[in-house]
Amino acid sequence: MPHSHHSHSGQFCKHAAGTLEDVVLSAIQQGFTTYGLTEHVPRYRPEDLYPEEHDAGLSPDALRAQFAAFLDEAHRLKEKYAGQIDLLVGLETEFISEADMDELDALLRSANVDGRPARIEYLVGSVHHVRGIPIDFDRATYLKALSTFQSSDEHTTMEAFLCAYLDAQHALLARFRPEVVGHFDLCRLYTPELQFADYPAALERVRRNVGLAVGYGAAFELNAAAFRKGWDAAYPGADVIILQAGGRFVLSDDSHGPHAVGLNYHRIPEYARRMGISELWVLNRHDQVQNAAGRSVGLRRVPGEWLEHPFWSRKLEEQEKNAA
Repeated sequence: MPHSHHSHSGQFCKHAAGTLEDVVLSAIQQGFTTYGLTEHVPRYRPEDLYPEEHDAGLSPDALRAQFAAFLDEAHRLKEKYAGQIDLLVGLETEFISEADMDELDALLRSANVDGRPARIEYLVGSVHHVRGIPIDFDRATYLKALSTFQSSDEHTTMEAFLCAYLDAQHALLARFRPEVVGHFDLCRLYTPELQFADYPAALERVRRNVGLAVGYGAAFELNAAAFRKGWDAAYPGADVIILQAGGRFVLSDDSHGPHAVGLNYHRIPEYARRMGISELWVLNRHDQVQNAAGRSVGLRRVPGEWLEHPFWSRKLEEQEKNAA
């Protein structure tokens, strides 16, 4: 303890800060034992680049080269700090168009060649776009995505939007079997009060997606980034029926730089108790065993009473000291 399965750095992500090595050093300093390095996969069409990438003069080819450089650096750091922390090298997915799915297929084939150590050890399966429009960049862009579903009433519009997000998530899970399901309910980032039970078609898709992920052995991240977005919960919200379906949880800070490693982890224990999460899991390498996606990582249950680990009291004390 503790762990995180989802992170970014300013070295390889223009909306983050700091170097990848500084992220790793921050994790070591805080006592993390397992830390996942998971930069975004490249985006392959010029129209899918973010404003800060346009401003930096990047192109889709430059993003490909940047991701290749990330893999090189991540594996260098994994070896350099092997005695101090277990670094897992993965990626966070995108699904903007079918091109992203095909390109991810090609990327995984080229990076993970039989007979060689895997360059990409696991996937965080995330969706950030609906109908090709980002839903987590800012509120204005989210509203633009929502407006593409205009109908006679707001409820119908919202349900169509939720269903589109969940259908994209299902396609991603079914095709790639990501080991970690990333921020399951990012679709309600700007509407945290929204309850899936009020949208029956969306709720049915939630159940379908959770069932698929549980069935092939994925874990769902308890993603602390939701707290810094103004939620009183981590992703996923309390109404997502993961525990009831037999789902397992891992920790993620979704940090975007060394300053955000472990950010808001002091709020995780109270939320986990509220959710009834008594077991926690962590990804480990299993060189002789392949998972449902053919990758050599699997989940290990954190032994003992994880909520009683001294890390959590230290985190709370640090927060209280900083707030004083």
